[in-house]
Amino acid sequence: MNKGKIFKLAKGFRGRAKNCIRIARERVEKALQYSYRDRRTKKRDMRSLWIQRINAGTRIHGVNYGNFMHGLMKENIQLNRKVLSELSMHEPHSFKSLVDISRSAFPGNKNAVPAPQKKGLQILV
Repeated sequence: MNKGKIFKLAKGFRGRAKNCIRIARERVEKALQYSYRDRRTKKRDMRSLWIQRINAGTRIHGVNYGNFMHGLMKENIQLNRKVLSELSMHEPHSFKSLVDISRSAFPGNKNAVPAPQKKGLQILV
């Protein structure tokens, strides 16, 4: 790479890493390595975040993540984890209907998480 391209990529770096060519070249090279690596880990991190959100949404309704996904598979509902996590956050009623469908497809739920018991005032919907 020529100097101009390196300094262009090093824009925003701190100290001599933005204006000393030797240090800038090393920092730019390391930054490109980090960006290459993290483009791959981003995919893994997002998938685990979606799974955590789905698990939280299903446990509210008394089912764990594995049984929920197994029930959806048995019912041939092909929604990916990204869509399911969005539904669990932004469309709780739609997500509850999916949980009910999943629960009906897998009635022998030995590992089911009991639905949380509400104490005190209950709001009827």
